[in-house]
Amino acid sequence: MNDTTAPSRHIAPRGTTDLTSLGLAAAAAAVRNGDITSEAYTTALLHRARRFAELNAFITIDEDAVLAAARDADKARAAGSAALLLGVPLGVKDSYLTKGLPTSLGLDALAHFVPREDADAVRAIKGAGALVFGKNNLVEMSYGLTGHNARYGQVKNPHAPDRVSGGSSSGSAASVAAGLVPASLGGDTVGSIRVPASLCGVVGFKPTTGRWPRNGVAPISHTLDTTGAFARSVEDCILVDDVVTGEQAAEPFARGHDLKGARLAFAPRQFLDLVDPEVEAGFREVVRRLQDAGAEVVEVDLGDDFNALVQTATWGIFAHETMGAISEFLRHHDIPTTFEAIYEGLKPQLRQAWGHMVLPGGAGAISADVYRTALKVSRPEIQRRLDRAFVAQGAHAILQPTTPCTAPLIEEQASFRIAGREVSNLALANHTLSASSVGLPGISLPVGMSRAGLPIGLELDAPLRSDRALLTLARGIEEVLGSLLTI
Repeated sequence: MNDTTAPSRHIAPRGTTDLTSLGLAAAAAAVRNGDITSEAYTTALLHRARRFAELNAFITIDEDAVLAAARDADKARAAGSAALLLGVPLGVKDSYLTKGLPTSLGLDALAHFVPREDADAVRAIKGAGALVFGKNNLVEMSYGLTGHNARYGQVKNPHAPDRVSGGSSSGSAASVAAGLVPASLGGDTVGSIRVPASLCGVVGFKPTTGRWPRNGVAPISHTLDTTGAFARSVEDCILVDDVVTGEQAAEPFARGHDLKGARLAFAPRQFLDLVDPEVEAGFREVVRRLQDAGAEVVEVDLGDDFNALVQTATWGIFAHETMGAISEFLRHHDIPTTFEAIYEGLKPQLRQAWGHMVLPGGAGAISADVYRTALKVSRPEIQRRLDRAFVAQGAHAILQPTTPCTAPLIEEQASFRIAGREVSNLALANHTLSASSVGLPGISLPVGMSRAGLPIGLELDAPLRSDRALLTLARGIEEVLGSLLTI
């Protein structure tokens, strides 16, 4: 793994005077301080979004509306407003309801549906002065890990247009990686924030399940779903978390490239079992550098059957809850379609998958008894295993490669090879499932590039409700490893 970012094969580099190079915190400070106007910043982002429209990162951008909102933000600033995100445009995954702006959920049938309300998280960022730049492309109903959408196009990886972006929050990750917006809201059920963050080379934060508001966001599973954010730095994720939750950060571990006091765990038998050699080598180099910076890193073993336990329980809960969760969401928010109509309109491969495991009569559907066992037996057992690291070993976080490989080729996204073994694209979530299964907070950091110039991600999972400690630890690790985000 290289210590510096390899030159991008697709996205043009940005100079230091380019407004689109600003991160979220820097852009917000520049607008608040009067160094730049929201209108100038928004205009620069719109130019870049037009330039790289072929990435398919956005389904909807209302240029007139976002420019009008930017001018209003400049007027508010002149009148004395100092809101945290005043005048800064953010991307929003198109599974979030947005008042007055089309919300498709990735479906052709809802291409022109305009909600009368905002999702709670959208309301929060607007309340802090942010602008909705546009609605990010996503996999239909957030059901997929590669970024393919039959109606709105495959989201392409900004580092290589022939590679997938990851999913389901595909456009959110790609738009941040490509500098189209400084941050974006996404959603994560089994890895839909962390997988694309890893493959696109940005920071992706999944809070403790239920900590961020989910109202107004199209669901898959009430047990597993969470909203979250993408940004180019941990500091920017902390800022979004401030806005959405109102919480304050804990004291950081790192001061002057020092991680003394940080205790980290990794489970090589569970998380290095099926990993590309280059990704494993990069991960082990990261572990060495963290140890050199003073972190204590311990190996743990979560058990021979841990991966099978996580896979069976999590995918079972995921599929069993989908029909009820979506049906209730459509009813509650008066969305002009039905679950049955959505099912009939899905692309063939997704309709086949739903028919197999989501519909109650499907050959792969799990029974109510098996579902209850997953909730009442398997999840507590998974948590007990993880507590071996968090409680018995005193670990602040568990480390693993976020994805077991770099971004697969678009043309091979249904089936590809990892470490010589043929796998389906579900393997991209192999390492993100464990945190999702029991609701842990998790974050993916870009920590290097492959020889082919593709990002490699590091995931940190922390105990329940330790989100702010996780974010400050991640900020310290980011400082130690150095920023590898410039493209």
